[in-house]
Amino acid sequence: MTYSAKPKDIVRKWYLVDASELTLGRLSTKVAAMLMGKEKPMFTKHIDCGDYVIIINADSLVVSGEKKDKKSYFRYTGFPGGIKETKLKDVINQDSTKAIVSSVRGMLPANKLRDDRLSRLKVYSGAEHNHTAQKPIKITLKESK
Repeated sequence: MTYSAKPKDIVRKWYLVDASELTLGRLSTKVAAMLMGKEKPMFTKHIDCGDYVIIINADSLVVSGEKKDKKSYFRYTGFPGGIKETKLKDVINQDSTKAIVSSVRGMLPANKLRDDRLSRLKVYSGAEHNHTAQKPIKITLKESK
């Protein structure tokens, strides 16, 4: 018989992650898995059983290669010829948290649970955060060689 998690059985934990430890893509995949709850043995695809994730030091974000100059974000204004392009380095200079949120959002499955999962992601540009009352567990995502 297959186990299926019930919403009343879910216990959410708080985790603290440092953005300067990994590159943007590797950080985003691991955080997305934590938001979905994929590392839990009770993981069920259609139930949101993920945890809260706090990301600090978004200003010291690491990207590999020439991605800061070559990666682009596009948005459409709604008018003819209204495609606006922004480079990653400009996004980081304006608000470094937007790059992380956008990357994690792209790693989450596009279904009705995505917005609820993203609401549990808290990103801060510095080392300070205002979630000490939740007693987050500091985890290191950096792989040892």
